[in-house]
Amino acid sequence: MPVWQPVFQGFGWKGLEVAGTVIPTDEYARYCRYLVARYGAWPAVWLPGADGAGDEPQIEAAGREIEKSDAYGHPTGIHYRPHGHNRAHQDAPWLDFQWCQTGHLGDHIPERLADMVRNLPEKAVANGEPSYENTRETGLAGGWWQGHEAWSNLCAGAAMGAVYGAASLWQWKLHPDEPGHAPYFTAPDAGWRQALDFEGSRYVGLVNTILHGLPFLGARPSWEQTMNPRGLLVPGVFYLAYSHNGGDLDFFFGETVPRPYRIVDPRSGAVMARGVRAEANDTVPDRGGAPRLFIFCDDFSGTAID
Repeated sequence: MPVWQPVFQGFGWKGLEVAGTVIPTDEYARYCRYLVARYGAWPAVWLPGADGAGDEPQIEAAGREIEKSDAYGHPTGIHYRPHGHNRAHQDAPWLDFQWCQTGHLGDHIPERLADMVRNLPEKAVANGEPSYENTRETGLAGGWWQGHEAWSNLCAGAAMGAVYGAASLWQWKLHPDEPGHAPYFTAPDAGWRQALDFEGSRYVGLVNTILHGLPFLGARPSWEQTMNPRGLLVPGVFYLAYSHNGGDLDFFFGETVPRPYRIVDPRSGAVMARGVRAEANDTVPDRGGAPRLFIFCDDFSGTAID
């Protein structure tokens, strides 16, 4: 699904100045109205604010205009800079979601999502910009780092989804030798096409494959059912526990968790084991030593992990 971001408020392309903080608000709103008219009949996500503080006047003007113009009611929200508070316009009727950013130092910071989930009125949340794969140096935020980031954020409450980025890809570097791009955000010998093949993108893509068809609508973070610290629960309907190194899943308050389960390798989507707990607090065995998803629901038919 395309995400339409009219004009950036933060980092400038090729290090240039940004226009999103200086364009007059009426012109900014008019441009958003044009985007809705041209692309709004297709699936879309509107992002009138990106990389800023969230309270720039252009963002509110754009949000109001999109709300008025978009007959399809596509989701509209704000994406913040790394040091943003991530809650501007929280009660605005045009705002549907908030996207934080955790910067590019290779840190996992799911507490940002946990903090955003508590904001009221409730809006969808996601980490719109974890560390780009292979940014600054080859290997930074590379490979399974991206998969662990995606599942950790999801279990912290980022049920809107997982977002992936890569050096040389985010700015659509045309070819490996295109000049003018800062070395910090480019990967050696990579333009946008080469960056599409970085390893980590596969793991983020598998989030959608694994969850497709499962009844997780309305899932909330929960760590009360098992000893596992990362979990999502729809009481009586769905439970997911993510363990970065696998191992037995010990239940203590399993009454609200469906009995049938699948154990999935999130690096491949392969089902490693399946079964049905006889009792609510029966342990689900796993030998450990690798990332694992423990997924519970009454009906797996039609899903990728059936």
